[in-house]
Amino acid sequence: MLETGDLIFVRDESDMGQAIQTSTGNYSHVAIYLDGMIYHASGQAGVVCQEPADFFESDHLYDLYVYPEMDIQSVKEKACKHLGAPYNASFYPDGASFYCSQYIAEILPIFETIPMKFGDGKQDISDFWREYYRELGLPVPLNQAGTNPSQLAASPLLECKERNLHDSDF
Repeated sequence: MLETGDLIFVRDESDMGQAIQTSTGNYSHVAIYLDGMIYHASGQAGVVCQEPADFFESDHLYDLYVYPEMDIQSVKEKACKHLGAPYNASFYPDGASFYCSQYIAEILPIFETIPMKFGDGKQDISDFWREYYRELGLPVPLNQAGTNPSQLAASPLLECKERNLHDSDF
């Protein structure tokens, strides 16, 4: 089912996942499948390459997208170049660390940056994000240029391959 070049978009019920989805759309995480491994920027470990069995979790839903014009070799070279980079927990652009959609946009440079959103429908910055950035000691990067998984999935350059998959589907 998974094929090299598949982009894996994740919906999850964690507090962080819900905050991202509430602010930006359907997805809280994105990864790419290349030659039997999953490459992504993980909040726990930074930029990693994992076995699918270690990536998929039972309480998440997954949608697969493809970019038909992908140069797999070029994307894999870029993906490998950033392995070991730290996770970008601030979501500010810094060039040395990556959050998930920032990593995918770096290795597959077809996506635009957009103004970052942190609202919840009632306020421009939700209570979750206010607390998150208070703990980081940083201002919320509201409207700074960035990316998010839902925005990447909405790209007209991508095609949806499969929706609403569970860990048992892989």
